[in-house]
Amino acid sequence: MRVVIAGGHGKIAKLLERELAGRGDTALGLIRNPDHAAALRAAGAEPVVCDLEHTDVDTLAAHLAGADAVVFAAGAGPGSGAARKDTVDRGAAVLLADAAVQAGVRRYLLVSSMGVDAAPADGTDDVWAAYLRAKKAAEDDVAARDLDVTVLRPGRLTDDEPAGRITLARHVEPGAISRADVARVLLALLYTPDTAGHTLELVGGDSPIAEAVAAVTA
Repeated sequence: MRVVIAGGHGKIAKLLERELAGRGDTALGLIRNPDHAAALRAAGAEPVVCDLEHTDVDTLAAHLAGADAVVFAAGAGPGSGAARKDTVDRGAAVLLADAAVQAGVRRYLLVSSMGVDAAPADGTDDVWAAYLRAKKAAEDDVAARDLDVTVLRPGRLTDDEPAGRITLARHVEPGAISRADVARVLLALLYTPDTAGHTLELVGGDSPIAEAVAAVTA
């Protein structure tokens, strides 16, 4: 399988790249900083320098040529303001969807966030509220494309070791999940095409990953 990952230097992305490389698959990581290329190669991925905030659909589509799937794991990151939550967390996700359509890549996995369904509560930090709105807008826009989309909404992310046991469903109680387990769930979703069309929330739990993913389409 050939998979292009937007946000290729992110923590989840690098973990997913290692998982793919371990299976003999090909992972291409889109990065905006060429200094990150060595880290991607160390994770077993092919780095592709492409700044999603400063590119166009034709250029991006060319990078997707021959891919079996794309994964949007990019984010503006901590310290960024509300404007970049929109240009990255929404705008870049939509641009990737447009490029996937143009390149004929149907499978699209979107890493979103729990909590986007409800309007931000009164008193919510402005930047966090912008992040939630951007993620929900990205979900809605990408899902409207003629693509096989799975939206994954992890809970609070940790850097813990992978537990290999999760709770995965349309709605789950709030909780935490390790980034390593998120990466393994993304890998399982890539190999379970019947999960297209699903929006899934993810936290730690009791079910082995393979069983939890299979149960989604049972």
